[in-house]
Amino acid sequence: MSDSLVIGGQSLSSRLFIGTGKYSRNSLIPEVVEASGSQVITVALRRVDPDSNDNIISHIPSRMTLLPNTSGARTAEEAVRIARLAKATGLGNWVKIEVINDQKYLLPDNAETIRATEILVAEGFVVLPYMSPDLSAALLMKKAGAAAVMPLGSPIGTNRGLRTRELLRILITEVNLPVIVDAGIGRPSEAAEAMELGAAAVLLNTAIATARNPLLMASAFRDAVAAGRKAYLAGLGPVEETASASSPLTGFLG
Repeated sequence: MSDSLVIGGQSLSSRLFIGTGKYSRNSLIPEVVEASGSQVITVALRRVDPDSNDNIISHIPSRMTLLPNTSGARTAEEAVRIARLAKATGLGNWVKIEVINDQKYLLPDNAETIRATEILVAEGFVVLPYMSPDLSAALLMKKAGAAAVMPLGSPIGTNRGLRTRELLRILITEVNLPVIVDAGIGRPSEAAEAMELGAAAVLLNTAIATARNPLLMASAFRDAVAAGRKAYLAGLGPVEETASASSPLTGFLG
């Protein structure tokens, strides 16, 4: 049975998206890609330097779908400009919108993100907005034409897990779009939990890049995402308040 994730007309077999930041060396990236099985990788345009001998793009396997992000943007206009530059640079028409004014917790500005989404969708971009998990904002992003929404699990780079679990559940239930949990996941078990909730995919970077063994951790996340997805498709059993024996407690003793 096929269980592909379709975004922007593209079919993906892997539901683990990865990033390119915080690695001790860029040459680790293709090894992490292989270990993770990922097909989508995000990169900040400000880290792309065609004149560098160590251009980060040169380390990304050509089979990967690039998801440039607008890291550094503080307004919709800045995000739109970065997206257009990324496309002109040859990075494709997928874009992860990041509009952040808060410099302490790095929480997304949903209102500016919605504005940027409207503009870029009208220009033919496949837009995946990074957002604070708010139902009204997610529905407005859907109305604007977003291909998916990417709510945070907890503040980016913290490895604190699914602190917004109930809000994520509401988005997954109520927004008829792929919900990709992005930011804060620190453990494979948390990625599995997000998938068990019904998330379409997860995106993570810090948890792999800062692990003692990034390649082994990438493989662990690959397995966790797959296991969580299988559990969701299988249908989790009901949670009960009282005990219920798996086998009859009476009968053979007469």
